[in-house]
Amino acid sequence: MKFFIDSAHLDEIQKAHALGLVDGVTTNPSLSAQAGLKDMAAFHDQIRKICELVQAPVSAEVVTTTAADMITEAKTLAKIHEQVVVKIPMTPDGLKATHALAREGVRVNVTLIFQPLQAMLAAKAGAAYVSPFIGRLDDISQTGMDLVEQIMAIFNNYGYETEVIVASIRHPLHVLQAALAGADIATIPYKVILQLINHPLTDIGLAKFLEDWKKAQKS
Repeated sequence: MKFFIDSAHLDEIQKAHALGLVDGVTTNPSLSAQAGLKDMAAFHDQIRKICELVQAPVSAEVVTTTAADMITEAKTLAKIHEQVVVKIPMTPDGLKATHALAREGVRVNVTLIFQPLQAMLAAKAGAAYVSPFIGRLDDISQTGMDLVEQIMAIFNNYGYETEVIVASIRHPLHVLQAALAGADIATIPYKVILQLINHPLTDIGLAKFLEDWKKAQKS
């Protein structure tokens, strides 16, 4: 399973990249706002910097809602860097835009997917990626990972090449469940990446090893 980092903060992406854990990046308007990107020029510049750093797929989301506007905006985003993947929302206009863009060779990540048939429609429209949001389903007392398992079953049944990005990850268990479900990609916040690394028994074990070594040097 590939690891994407879900962030628009360049420093977080640099730290995760240094660990060898970044196979791609996803951003969205909320993450971009949190990173202090207040206008389109700043956003485009940040996307360019991220692409140059990771040299891997970087999802940049449109902020328009009609098919025609999304297509225009998507083409502008795609010109920023060859690694840009355009995020398009799962709406009727989004599907129209996805279909048109895919035919022109623009990679699309269809986002805000909450049920398996939405993912299938996006794949049929030509999406390179689909992003089911599992954490937000958990928030309303649904089991978000059930959605991922259903999408994987459908895609395997029919041989769709669209990759599944498990999104809205809240904790390490989501990452484990995504891997067990056979998802192609998990896009993970930086704080959760750190949680995957850390374990109290690792810390205790390391401290014991070092303590024993120091004792051996004194004897």
